[in-house]
Amino acid sequence: AANVGVFPEPRNPAIVPDVFLSLDVQVNPDWWGTRHRSYFVWEFGKAPDLVVEVVSNQKGKEVGEKRLKYARMGVGYYVISDPLRQVMRDELRVYRLSGRRYVRQGRPLFPDLGLGVALWEGEFEFVRRRWLRWTDAQGELIPTGKEAAEQEAAARQAAETRVQQEAAARQAAEIRVQQEATAREAAARQAAEARVAELEALLGRRST
Repeated sequence: AANVGVFPEPRNPAIVPDVFLSLDVQVNPDWWGTRHRSYFVWEFGKAPDLVVEVVSNQKGKEVGEKRLKYARMGVGYYVISDPLRQVMRDELRVYRLSGRRYVRQGRPLFPDLGLGVALWEGEFEFVRRRWLRWTDAQGELIPTGKEAAEQEAAARQAAETRVQQEAAARQAAEIRVQQEATAREAAARQAAEARVAELEALLGRRST
């Protein structure tokens, strides 16, 4: 979810991460309804598995206070993206919870979640820039909806082209077989005609 309040304890204010991921939880069917757009840890039975914070100014306290709060909450992974490097020297940092504190890790992969993140240069929703994107456990980009649709369309086109090429190849093979058969028939006819001519010539000499 994005920009949804996470409540770690009753009667305490929410923390609102830019994005969080919580696997294996049951959400209300009307999740988009305003009254259901909160994540109560005690109701879902677990803290989010991963939180992403995107730095937009120097007041968000993503590196300090928020990191401590997420660690106390028990969030397994904490990702900070700072596209303009406003509070960090790095554009991306990934932390893994170890005990009650975060330990920075090198590779932006989360093996126990089967996911990862990566910085990607490209166009999304008509904007070209560096984006933070999900990857699979091997670090390969997970396609967006548009990319998946384009890949499916390309795959269908390739399949149709392959079918057309195979049909054209079969047709060419059939034509070649017909041509070879016609050539054999013509050669056999010519051989027969030549043999008849030889016999007629032989008979002609004998009659004289």
